[in-house]
Amino acid sequence: MSASADPETSPASAEKAANVPDIAGAQRWALAGAAVNVALATIKVVAGILGHSFALIADGMESGLDVASSLIIWGGLKYATKGPDPDHPYGHGKAEPVSALIVSTALTVAAVVLAVSSVHEILSPRDVAPSWMTLVVLLGVILVKEVLFRRVLAKGEEVESSAVRADAWHHRADAITSGAAFVGILVALVGGHGWERADAWAALLACAVIGYNGYRLLVPAVAEIMDTAPNPEIEDKVRAAARAVPGVDGVEKCRVRKMGLEFYVDLHVGVDGLISVASGHDIAHQVKDTIRKLEPRVADVLVHIEPANLCLYPRRR
Repeated sequence: MSASADPETSPASAEKAANVPDIAGAQRWALAGAAVNVALATIKVVAGILGHSFALIADGMESGLDVASSLIIWGGLKYATKGPDPDHPYGHGKAEPVSALIVSTALTVAAVVLAVSSVHEILSPRDVAPSWMTLVVLLGVILVKEVLFRRVLAKGEEVESSAVRADAWHHRADAITSGAAFVGILVALVGGHGWERADAWAALLACAVIGYNGYRLLVPAVAEIMDTAPNPEIEDKVRAAARAVPGVDGVEKCRVRKMGLEFYVDLHVGVDGLISVASGHDIAHQVKDTIRKLEPRVADVLVHIEPANLCLYPRRR
């Protein structure tokens, strides 16, 4: 016996609506990040050209990629909130980790491209030292990017979005590249003639950091797309909620998967094998309502009723 409650008619729907993650807020931060990145990319490239700093030019190019990344995150979140349709019965939640996958891949590619340019600059150095003006620009960039990182990461943790977290770490990567550029330019200026390569070495170090962040964000995005089990805390909550329902004698199986910003649960519960089908059906709906009330991020629960005596032994399939 299996059943799946309609989210619109379930008693838990009102509670769920009151606890819906602030997706709109996450989208606003993605757009804000894109707007800031447009301004910063322009400032850094212009300052890099005028100030003779390859590290700052490379940093500006990376900020340009941030613009596309923030827009991708915004689009992914917007699409992920679309409800189910005939072609997507489980909704469009997978758009969220897919957008995170695109962003993390872009970070990795950007790291490789900029690293090649940095090596070329190291092998063919220029005799012109960077300008002190570039240091002032970089200090402002670092401050702005660090603030963005903290705000966006907090929002990503709040809504448990791998895409928003990826966008936040993209801001942190930009702050790190700007910091590396600052150190490299400072060394080149203080060291004087013969130290011009420090600017390019700083850009190369920043590329390594960007590449690491890309890899670190790529792994969870792929895991979510592959329906890897989420945090065990969610399953523990689901099992505890199911066991607390009167008439439930045990929980045999519990599978939880993350679909964008929500979770879907498949559950096998044991009940008295002598009760009626209608009674078992009522218990199933009570289990679903209890779980969704306790954990509003659960979009739907499929409950399969088993005779309690059979739940004690694994079935042959």
